[in-house]
Amino acid sequence: MQVVKYMFQPHGDERGQLVSLEEYTDIPFTIKRVYFMYDTLQNVVRGKHAHKNLEQILFCVNGSCKVSLDNGKEKKVVNLEKPYEGLYIPGNMWREMYDFSEDAVLMVLASEIYNEEDYIRDYEEFLRFVQKE
Repeated sequence: MQVVKYMFQPHGDERGQLVSLEEYTDIPFTIKRVYFMYDTLQNVVRGKHAHKNLEQILFCVNGSCKVSLDNGKEKKVVNLEKPYEGLYIPGNMWREMYDFSEDAVLMVLASEIYNEEDYIRDYEEFLRFVQKE
């Protein structure tokens, strides 16, 4: 499984750092939704689902977390710990986010607005879905 982890260019000076992101220049899709998670308690696992079509890029803009990815054949764990690192997740990929630091803020850029029909929330159903592909 090839995991795409983008390293975006931070720009900074004595005032601090800035990372700028633009659709189709830095992000390979139109951004239709942005959301973020914070104050995640210890031992909590977020995600536990896949999307049929939705594409996402995850950033841990503060703190750190781990993301477990599963395409139905391979599994991989990716650490997110720098605000200029973005993890691209295509459709048909099971994801679980965990091991959040106390100060973690995980921001997600999504290619579509919320659509419950795009979610696969049962792992066995996910495996059947990707085997059809």
